Amino acid sequence: MRDLACGDTNVYLELEVRRVNCRRCGRVKREQLAFLADNPFYTKRFAHYVGRRCRSASVKDVAQELALDWHTVKTLEKQYMRAQLARVGTPGPKAIGIDEISIRKGHDYRIVVSDLIRKRPIWFGGEDRSEASMGQFYDWLGEKKSRGIRLAVMDMWKPFRNVTVARAPQAAILFDKFHIMRHLGDALDEVRKAEYRRLSGRDRSYIKGQKYTLLSRRKNLTLQGRQALKKVLAANKRLNTAYLLRESFGQLWGYKREGWARRFFENWRASLKWQRLKPYEKFAKMIDQHWDGIAAYCRPENKVSLGFVEGLNNKIRVIQRRAYGLRDEEYLRLKILTCMLPAL
Repeated sequence: MRDLACGDTNVYLELEVRRVNCRRCGRVKREQLAFLADNPFYTKRFAHYVGRRCRSASVKDVAQELALDWHTVKTLEKQYMRAQLARVGTPGPKAIGIDEISIRKGHDYRIVVSDLIRKRPIWFGGEDRSEASMGQFYDWLGEKKSRGIRLAVMDMWKPFRNVTVARAPQAAILFDKFHIMRHLGDALDEVRKAEYRRLSGRDRSYIKGQKYTLLSRRKNLTLQGRQALKKVLAANKRLNTAYLLRESFGQLWGYKREGWARRFFENWRASLKWQRLKPYEKFAKMIDQHWDGIAAYCRPENKVSLGFVEGLNNKIRVIQRRAYGLRDEEYLRLKILTCMLPAL
């Protein structure tokens, strides 16, 4: 069996493995050696080395580097990731983040649940975004640990909220501000499209090609982007108003009392009067309907890092892109659950 290399020389171990004829069951059984991987042609420490290499490189690259078959590398990496999960055990989260990811085209979704305090994903599964799929997480976690959840961060998808209220009624529901700001960004983009259709000639040329300039935050723009943004806002009054309203809405998550946050929102909604910004009025109505899940962030006990769930989504997309898509769902599940765990 193959072991860790010594410099540029591959090392192989040759040893005898006992085979015993069991008198009780009549079968021939093989001696179990703890230092061997699940694939008996490789040692466990070699399998762990392959798993560590796969954390930063694709399976194909590792297979070429170590002169192994692609499927062998994948099998050894799976063993490594299972060992990582066995070391951390089953969590008992206090604050969870719930989101969905698309695993292939055609609206085929899976649910990812993260521990926001330990900052790692703890569950991946389901068949879609339904209440039945969300219930599988609480079945896996168990009733006792479900009662220990004090905060659940999610988007405004109704099935997630219904199941959480039913299975963990003591948990406060908090809607993710990144999803809310994405809705506001969509409203700004609708205003941009409406202005582009309404105008013509030179007035239209100021707006053309400036979608991502308007949707990006000013501090993230380059010098050229800031100049383009200044030109667009100076040329179109309605876009200028919509842009300033979107930038100011971010102050909502800075308040420490629900009453102050509500007063800010009412003033923000009142400023929409006479502005003829229908997408913004629709957004304000949505916020009003889901206010409880937004105001929960004002309480000191609910102050958690809301950017982790969004950062995890970006990491998952990198994993999928690096592999040009993953058809093996079990392999994807292991990659997601171990992406934040320390190496063995």
